Amino acid sequence: MADPARLSINQATTREQHSLADAIKAYAEHGVAGISIWRDKLAECGLDEAVELVRGHGLRVSGLCRAGQFPAADAAERQRRIDDNRLAVAQAAALDADCLVIVAGGLPEGSKDIVGAREMIRDALGQVLPEARAAGVPLAIEPLHPMYAADRCAVNTLAQALDLCDELGEGIGVAVDVYHVWWDPDLDAQIRRAAGRIHAYHVCDWLVPTRDLLLDRGMMGDGVIDLKAISAMVAGAGYDGLIEVEIFSAENWWKRPGDEVIETCKRRFQDCV
Repeated sequence: MADPARLSINQATTREQHSLADAIKAYAEHGVAGISIWRDKLAECGLDEAVELVRGHGLRVSGLCRAGQFPAADAAERQRRIDDNRLAVAQAAALDADCLVIVAGGLPEGSKDIVGAREMIRDALGQVLPEARAAGVPLAIEPLHPMYAADRCAVNTLAQALDLCDELGEGIGVAVDVYHVWWDPDLDAQIRRAAGRIHAYHVCDWLVPTRDLLLDRGMMGDGVIDLKAISAMVAGAGYDGLIEVEIFSAENWWKRPGDEVIETCKRRFQDCV
């Protein structure tokens, strides 16, 4: 049984029901310990107001989502994206977020060069990392399922993410999202390798069948992921931070009342994670 004091809800879970201000208030009212904030919702709210609301409601910010998206077809656009990541570092620092989640980006438009895209990711991370270190903001590379390699993230396994961490050094680690890594036959070994470098842990479930590979994640317990086994691996690697429920669900959970979603998250978190 997961400790309810470790529950954080990623704002994506109620993004259709709540503005950022409403999510902060609702999660706090339901006794949720933390929130992971999305930058589009942060922009709508405003950074200063968000900082005040989070502090006023006693929530911990388990992560700021998302930075990255580094590869681009030309140098000017690549620089713009690096600059946006520097802004994200400053936002995460202001929110006292546990980490800045990096979804690294896929192929530039018109490209078939995935090796080149991964080189762009490595080089851009190297430019952002010194400012993140100075700000005390850990970067958390989130490997995404290989189905997203072309358009969202060319870092697709924990092994790839940890190779980048090994190369880049202090101040960078990983976000382990079960939706993206549960299938990996090397998962246990790579989570052990990640010891001391896991900055975020995200839970949901994989539905069978999945009707939409982006927007049909399951609530914990409704799918095929062995959540307790993965949670044990993550705990064995020394991670004792907040655990985020992150569910994109256009045809189910986003259509339900926010209070129902939050209460279901709380129950399933204790029963299934």
